[in-house]
Amino acid sequence: MTDRLQELSAAGVAIWLDDLSRTRLTSGGLDQLRREKHMVGVTTNPTIFAKALSDADEYNWQLRDLALRGVGVEESVRLLTTYDVRWACDVMRPAYDASAGVDGRVSIEVDPRLAHDTDRTVAEAKALWWLVDRPNLFIKIPATEAGLGAITATLAEGISVNVTLIFGLDRYSAVMEAFLAGLEQAKANGHDLTKIASVASFFVSRVDTEVDKRLDAIGSPAALQLRGKAAVANAQLAYERYAEVFSSPRWQALADAGAHPQRPLWASTSTKNPDYRDVIYVEELIAPGTVNTMPEPVIHAYAEHGETRGDTITGSYDAARQVFADLDRVGIDFDDVIATLEREGVEKFEASWTELLDGVRKSLDAAAEGVDRPNRAAEQNARAAQQAGGNA
Repeated sequence: MTDRLQELSAAGVAIWLDDLSRTRLTSGGLDQLRREKHMVGVTTNPTIFAKALSDADEYNWQLRDLALRGVGVEESVRLLTTYDVRWACDVMRPAYDASAGVDGRVSIEVDPRLAHDTDRTVAEAKALWWLVDRPNLFIKIPATEAGLGAITATLAEGISVNVTLIFGLDRYSAVMEAFLAGLEQAKANGHDLTKIASVASFFVSRVDTEVDKRLDAIGSPAALQLRGKAAVANAQLAYERYAEVFSSPRWQALADAGAHPQRPLWASTSTKNPDYRDVIYVEELIAPGTVNTMPEPVIHAYAEHGETRGDTITGSYDAARQVFADLDRVGIDFDDVIATLEREGVEKFEASWTELLDGVRKSLDAAAEGVDRPNRAAEQNARAAQQAGGNA
């Protein structure tokens, strides 16, 4: 049988899983994907953890211990999620070692409520790096205006970073600038650049969802013909900028010191519109030095019917620019699309974080009630014994 995922890997695409749960770890399912599906990395986000912890059975023993110790909700969330990520880092360690530290990475995101606070984001990144304590960890930092400074400062500490929630080309250029500045500071601080890695997570399918909604509202034949084209074109032009930056003399100086390039990572790659091919955001974004993080169903779909046609990005730039010229002609304000997606992206992760906190709070309360009930019974028995002794 054709090993389509192996062909994709051979074309220069690192296959990462966009999911993690305690069940994947205890069942061995994560390691099976690594061994059988060429999966060499893992990404997480607040939504993934909120879903994972909603099934509390796998976490009951840890929740009970946290309740016994009286640990607060926010710190409990950190301990629960870093436990999973630490374990996942150990599962992915063979891929890390085999790639000399390029792959085998597992990502954990800073509290999304800090997305507009540079200093607190850096402090959170350092705390998570210390808690997980694995060399193949990535700290995810959102590419907000405040996040740019946090990216540079975190890298300067020798901490590897996954930059998330990138939607637009100008912001992507700013992210690459923050990366270069961070590595230059890390070098000045005496850090070994060979140990530092980074990816820039460029979101894909959400772009089509937002643009298509606006094209449908316009409703003209010219507008409707552009549905499903913006996301791929946007990512293709991002790769063009990546190729320019990482062939520059400034980058070469860092590469000579052992630095790894900040690879573009295609995120949000599950197809939201059922009319589109289910692996379109994989097939149309194949190029050397890229990462594609996929939900497990997309990995299996590509294994079944994905088509690796070589590099589908390089050489597409003029056609991609034409897509944006056509979008502008029919009335799509793409700058507004990007601003909307970034704002909604942060809001969605904040909502998921709140859901995660609420779920853990309820689970801790339930665990505490189970822990306290025997203690209350013992206290009541002791009081009864004291009263009986006093009455004797």
